Amino acid sequence: MIQADLNIILPELVLSLFAMAALIFAVYTSKDKLAVPLIWLTAGLMAVLAAWIGITGNGTKEAFGGMFIDDGFARFAKITILLAAGSVLVMGQEFMSRRNMLKFEYPILVALSAVGMMMMVSAGDLMALYMGLELQSLSLYVVAAMRRDSVRSTEAGLKYFVLGALSSGLLLYGASMVYGYAGTTLFSGIIDAAGEGQAPIGLLLGLIFVMAGLAFKVSAVPFHMWTPDVYEGAPTPVTAFFATAPKMAAMALLARVLHDAFGGVTGDWTQVLALLSLLSMFLGAVAAIGQTNIKRLMAFSSIAHMGFALMGLAAGTAFGVQAMLIYMAIYVTMNVGTFAFILSMERDGQPVTDIASLNQYAKAAPGKALAMLVLLFSLAGVPPLVGFFGKFYVLRAAYESGLAWLAIAGVVASVIGAFYYLRIVYFMYFGEEGEGLDKGRSPVPAVFLMASAVVIGVAWFPGLNLLGIEGMAQAAAAALVN
Repeated sequence: MIQADLNIILPELVLSLFAMAALIFAVYTSKDKLAVPLIWLTAGLMAVLAAWIGITGNGTKEAFGGMFIDDGFARFAKITILLAAGSVLVMGQEFMSRRNMLKFEYPILVALSAVGMMMMVSAGDLMALYMGLELQSLSLYVVAAMRRDSVRSTEAGLKYFVLGALSSGLLLYGASMVYGYAGTTLFSGIIDAAGEGQAPIGLLLGLIFVMAGLAFKVSAVPFHMWTPDVYEGAPTPVTAFFATAPKMAAMALLARVLHDAFGGVTGDWTQVLALLSLLSMFLGAVAAIGQTNIKRLMAFSSIAHMGFALMGLAAGTAFGVQAMLIYMAIYVTMNVGTFAFILSMERDGQPVTDIASLNQYAKAAPGKALAMLVLLFSLAGVPPLVGFFGKFYVLRAAYESGLAWLAIAGVVASVIGAFYYLRIVYFMYFGEEGEGLDKGRSPVPAVFLMASAVVIGVAWFPGLNLLGIEGMAQAAAAALVN
């Protein structure tokens, strides 16, 4: 029995053992001198595990009495998480090395955080959910405050920790209420206790608290307060990590809880999700307009994008889950490329985050400017780039489930949000002459920028079918929503 369970959790086990072995080895040898090899080794292992999960995974398996679920939905999320985490590690390595920020603990903490995320998306029990969530969060608290000589970085880590503790308290309070009513922490038992149609008031209150705790992790309004400060204060490679893998993990966990534990009472939680979606889309779109710091702008952009992803979940259908997965895969790809560009923004060897510094950037680096233009247009949802198709899927899911008002609001929010993306394009191509930026020293971020732009630019071509993401997302959604 134990052997069968261990076989199911083998990817998580391998990554955990690697992280612990790397920690012990580095501590007893050359410590920070091993940071660069550890980054490449960790990223390589993540890529191998992603391929392994994609090739060997099939069907639905359960481990430890249903506490851990390995199905198509979990595998889709895990592949996205591992590839995003590995990409961010590699493209930020040179940035952190040149500024003496690279510690050997960094790739190890990212690996442990990835293990937590993999646990989150496979959770079939409230206890397993909390274990994965805390493993992810504790690693991220430390990573956010890695620059011990920076007041902003320390502030970012402290804010994230305090508000994260609050969200954990809300989630635990909700979980205790759910357990008190259902008499079990297993999702399969909770869905039986919840019944069909409308949840009993005690269970409904527990669900609301659980959703509030998880909404913090996806930066949904009104649980978004930490996002701009943490994005701005943390080192840029860390911000890139925050903007990609953890968002996918938290959104997948939310979908897992709602459909596996409360799938019979969709009418109760779709209303809450619709409100979170509406508030997030509009606050993110409006608040980003006045931002001059590109990292803070991307923070509000992420809040708005999470609103669109929540719109897919608010539909409460299998197609809604499919739309959310497609949207998140596209969102992660766009953010990897965008942050690769931000990593290359330097003047006199120092990182620059002021949007005005991009004035006439297209003259100095036309290739990078064009790639960034593609990504920004896609983030804005301009057809025919894949960002448009991501929004189209979630809007369609909302409309088909009777949430036409939310779909219309999404279109309005998308139009508002397009302004601040197009403003960056304006600066790059038509801005006033300024000091300009240095040419990037490392080719790695440029490679990720170009690769991301190519994927975003060609994935809509007929026959490519969003590079196969659509079919994989459909199979993953079918595995979750039976």
